[in-house]
Amino acid sequence: MKKKPRNKNQIAFFAFLWLILLISSCGGNDYSPKPRGYIRIDLPEKNYVKLDTNFPYTFEYPAYTKITRNPSVSGHPYWINIVYPGYKGKVHLSYKQVNGNLGKYIEDSYKMAMQHIPKANAIKETVIRSSERHVYGTTYRIGGTEAASPYQFYVTDSTDHFLRGALYFNVVPNNDSLRPVIDFIIEDINHMLSTLHWKNYK
Repeated sequence: MKKKPRNKNQIAFFAFLWLILLISSCGGNDYSPKPRGYIRIDLPEKNYVKLDTNFPYTFEYPAYTKITRNPSVSGHPYWINIVYPGYKGKVHLSYKQVNGNLGKYIEDSYKMAMQHIPKANAIKETVIRSSERHVYGTTYRIGGTEAASPYQFYVTDSTDHFLRGALYFNVVPNNDSLRPVIDFIIEDINHMLSTLHWKNYK
């Protein structure tokens, strides 16, 4: 006995059913955005060593950093970088001897910090004052995702020495993702400043 040929409606129904099964088996295209996250950053245990040089200043700096000089800066033997190799960061230090120009040095440091205002959402100033060590100055915590330098400072003894510092990263600024590293390095900078002493020229 011959099977009756299926009519067009039956063929269309089975084709539609097959299509539904095929789509459902693919799991669909549901997409729900995930919260923004950042790569975990492993930070070393705090450990400091003394800067033992003939520089006119000394302090304790992190043992997990490298001290380098900037070959492009001539005539400034006491300008150095404290480099964090694993985080593409560095603290640039520039030293100048005071000779009746302290006001200009302080004003220049203030202007350099304020240059970041277009990218900053806040700049917090903190005064440094240690009469025992003759160390006076100001730190600038510069907030904002795209701020090129999130932390700057200057210190002086008011008569002979002036030291300015700035934290930079050799990456496109994204200070939200860098925040753990920024906070970590700021702790190091504050330790350096709390252990800083001036020395006489040799």
